[in-house]
Amino acid sequence: MLPGLGRRVGEPRIWGIRTAWTTVGDGEFFCPGCGGDRNYQRRTGRRRFLVLGFPLLSRGVAGPVVECVSCAQRFGTDCLDHPTTVRFSAMLRDAVHTVALAVLTAGGTASRTALDIAVGAVRSAGYVDCTGDQLSNLVDALAADTGRVTTGDSPVDDAGVTLAIELHEALDPLAPHLAPAGRESILLQAARIALADGPYTAAEREVLATVGNALTIGADEVERVLESARTPS
Repeated sequence: MLPGLGRRVGEPRIWGIRTAWTTVGDGEFFCPGCGGDRNYQRRTGRRRFLVLGFPLLSRGVAGPVVECVSCAQRFGTDCLDHPTTVRFSAMLRDAVHTVALAVLTAGGTASRTALDIAVGAVRSAGYVDCTGDQLSNLVDALAADTGRVTTGDSPVDDAGVTLAIELHEALDPLAPHLAPAGRESILLQAARIALADGPYTAAEREVLATVGNALTIGADEVERVLESARTPS
């Protein structure tokens, strides 16, 4: 029988279950209810069986849950896996910056056009003060760190491994939170940087394939995006 079933309006509830909540942590999250960044409380609860309002028996634990401070809705703790808007913007900015550097490292920085396209992509992602000289210096530093000479089609293996690791570190956490169009947009930007100084080199294709893989884009779709990049927008 459900609590209170059959009682008249105004009569006291004879028995029921009540949950006493305890806050065990807090922070900021993207609230699915509000649709934006909000503060939350992480809470656990203990259920009690009540008779005439008095707790008699424990009925186990409840939660943990995440409760929005603004709308008071409660969600499973997996909602904390979704980045806040601020965090997502930072992840996207860093990802585009890493991808641009990887493509420039594979193809070299001799082309002013390639640098300009890379700068435009990085600025649009959030690094508004980015310059071609900054990107070129970072590419030179990466080349020196790995002992790689940027000669287009002749990458040294350890540099390729370094680039692959950095790309996966930047893109793997981001990919689940991007729509398919968003993932393809990052790859398309990278392809246009690679094409700025001529056809794709073997090293550039390897980097672009790694970008596609880290973004969970299938090999056939990667080829389609790379081909579409050849067509002026």
